[in-house]
Amino acid sequence: MTAPRETRAPRPRGHYRRVVVKLGSAVLADPATGLREGTIRALAREVSRAAEETGVETVVVTSGAIAAGRRRLGLTARPRTMALKQAAAAVGQTTLMRAYERAFEAHELRVGQLLLTHEDFASRERYNNARGTLLTLLGRGIVPVINENDTVATQEIRLGDNDHLAALVAQMLGADLLVLFTDQEGLYDRDPRRFPDARLVRVVETIDDGLLRAAAGQRDAGVGTGGMASKLRAAGLVATAGIPVVIASGLRPRALTDVLAGAPVGTMVRPRAGRRTRSRKLWIAFAREPRGVITVDDGARRVLVEQNRSLLPAGVVGAEGRFAQGDAVAIADRAGRVFARGLAAWSHDQVARAMGRRSAELRELLGAGVPAEVVHRDDLVILEGAGAGTAAAGRVGA
Repeated sequence: MTAPRETRAPRPRGHYRRVVVKLGSAVLADPATGLREGTIRALAREVSRAAEETGVETVVVTSGAIAAGRRRLGLTARPRTMALKQAAAAVGQTTLMRAYERAFEAHELRVGQLLLTHEDFASRERYNNARGTLLTLLGRGIVPVINENDTVATQEIRLGDNDHLAALVAQMLGADLLVLFTDQEGLYDRDPRRFPDARLVRVVETIDDGLLRAAAGQRDAGVGTGGMASKLRAAGLVATAGIPVVIASGLRPRALTDVLAGAPVGTMVRPRAGRRTRSRKLWIAFAREPRGVITVDDGARRVLVEQNRSLLPAGVVGAEGRFAQGDAVAIADRAGRVFARGLAAWSHDQVARAMGRRSAELRELLGAGVPAEVVHRDDLVILEGAGAGTAAAGRVGA
């Protein structure tokens, strides 16, 4: 294979106070031993150096529990049933954490483990508790090591993959950088395993449908659940929070050190320009799974996007799903493109009965006490561009 050509210029050197680093199974899994402990030792060495030299706080989101447990259970292939996956995770989680403890203790650093599920993000109380725990660990110089709780998570409450988990953690903590390590050098304009002339994309300004299609065929090694499209969707989430993302190979020497130094490593996804979105708005936008979709006409879309107004029933043309007051909902245009998320002030039945009506008709139709807004502007978030809308639409209907 010839060396891939590069697009765009290298990114400038930057300083980071808090960094979230995600290591996927493609980086950590070893077919022979179950776990690449050398990769974990290299990470610990670089995290220690960054803390000593520039005071960087590092949070690790790790895969690898199922891969580590597979060998101990005598499985020759990745388990397919939920029961076997959870058994492998239960066995492998202890192996994984021992490896992290040994690696970081060699540099006089302690680690603390957090196992999270979707419910820890969907509940505002549990979300704040998890955030408080992470900040306390960081304040005491302890490196948090986070994984999804695969031993109890069912298909209905799974976060999906650790790219998404890492994005949620990054916005929860207000990180300055999210690093997604994989077994590829970064994002290519097409699959480099099939096309020798594939170009390595150095900088991504906007994640749109075309970019997601190009990334769809770029998979991690067979041990993982994600892929390049998963990483781009995760980057789309944190771009709204004003956080840059670097997608790079975690198998290269000095991988984290080079990223933190601003070296031209991997692909950088630039964040949205301007002020960061408030934490509660980010929680509404990304931490809660939509329970339904509210479709609006073109006029309502313009008012929501351009004027930061609340959603009124007059602009609603359809509703799907069974959502109640306070549930998260996606808001889509007539073409089905999701462009916003919010907390519903009305139930699905109320929306179905009163959509298209003027506010003056609501009291007679729905009774007293029903708010005028279907979704209040304080509970509504406009998503980042067409790419973010597509990514959000893919997660509607939990």
